[in-house]
Amino acid sequence: MSSEHPASDVHSLEPDVRDLAEIPSVEVISRAAVMLMSAAAERLGLASEDPDSSPHRDLDEARRLITALAGLIMSSVEYLGAHAAPLRDGLSSLQRAFRESSVIPDPPGQGPGEKLTGPVY
Repeated sequence: MSSEHPASDVHSLEPDVRDLAEIPSVEVISRAAVMLMSAAAERLGLASEDPDSSPHRDLDEARRLITALAGLIMSSVEYLGAHAAPLRDGLSSLQRAFRESSVIPDPPGQGPGEKLTGPVY
């Protein structure tokens, strides 16, 4: 190393990345769930002032994301501990937002992820 770049400077330039083996499973699952939630909210247009005119609104894509989120949460709920309740609340909020956004709402129990979570009204 040259004197221009001491070792501490070189390490500060490296990204703060942890080895996946060091990350607890609950954190990996929670991060994946948050990513799915964020993507679904975007596809529902919830990030826009007027969701109905959002250029990102795509209910078909939102349905897929919400269903994937429901599968992830419901299949791992026993491992999520304190994270379970907020993730389930976020999921049900997205399911309700989807129902409200739909011109012709799905019958109860047929909305995105509802086969896994039960009907959301």
